[in-house]
Amino acid sequence: MVIKEVLERVIACLKEHGNENAVFEAHMIVRHFLKLEPIDLILLKDKEIKKKEIDDIFEALSRRIKHEPLQYILGVQEFMGLEFIVNKAVLVPRADTETLTEYVINKYINKGFTALDIGTGSGCIAVSLAHFNKKAYVRGIDISQKAIETARLNAKKNNVEDRAAFCIGDIFKSNLYGQYDLIVSNPPYIETDEIKKLDPDVKHYEPIKALDGGADGLDYYRRIVNIAPAMLLKNGMLVFEVGYNQAKTVASLMKKDFDNIEIIKDLCGIDRVVVATLSSKNR
Repeated sequence: MVIKEVLERVIACLKEHGNENAVFEAHMIVRHFLKLEPIDLILLKDKEIKKKEIDDIFEALSRRIKHEPLQYILGVQEFMGLEFIVNKAVLVPRADTETLTEYVINKYINKGFTALDIGTGSGCIAVSLAHFNKKAYVRGIDISQKAIETARLNAKKNNVEDRAAFCIGDIFKSNLYGQYDLIVSNPPYIETDEIKKLDPDVKHYEPIKALDGGADGLDYYRRIVNIAPAMLLKNGMLVFEVGYNQAKTVASLMKKDFDNIEIIKDLCGIDRVVVATLSSKNR
């Protein structure tokens, strides 16, 4: 079989199974396993494909029609223009989280800072902060050892392992340590009863512990707001990603110990990030 034939079959199969991005995903799958650039799908369309490569492509297709996320199948996802290793131990980095990351990068442009990333997962936030600010030192924590291992791989992959460190940490059990200019977190924030309503790609494959925020989705926000003041330096900032309907509630949780609370919208106009500065009474 030649590239054009395989590509057409993959597209047809994905469409048959209701995939609305069939063409895009088919191109991604075929390019990945053949190690091709986009233009090669046209220039080399009549090139014969080896049996092993065909088998790999159709194995990936089989996984995708069962709703396994494409990013897990390919093992990578782009975030902030960087490439990140992803697997079933971590959430797939999403464009929503770039709103938080871009805010911090712009806030501290040309200024060094230390940061703690709570629930780091793939390390996408921590690694991006270190990559785009050469004076930044970031520590990421997560309850999953496999997530920590993935984050370390991503720090190395993006050449920031000297300024982005990762270790196990459970905010509900561990005595966390350190003093930081900034604490960031994209914590689990989906209500427990809502998990079963998520798309199959998410609820059957992504780690539930990284999604489930408790009965009202706010368990992690309450805990972080409670412990953050002791770990923030003077004028320290706390920056959260929040669910589409949580910004005002999370902001109210922060009023006791934080000032200058700000809500930031993502590119879709949804309240996505809540930012605040440690109150002067806590300094």
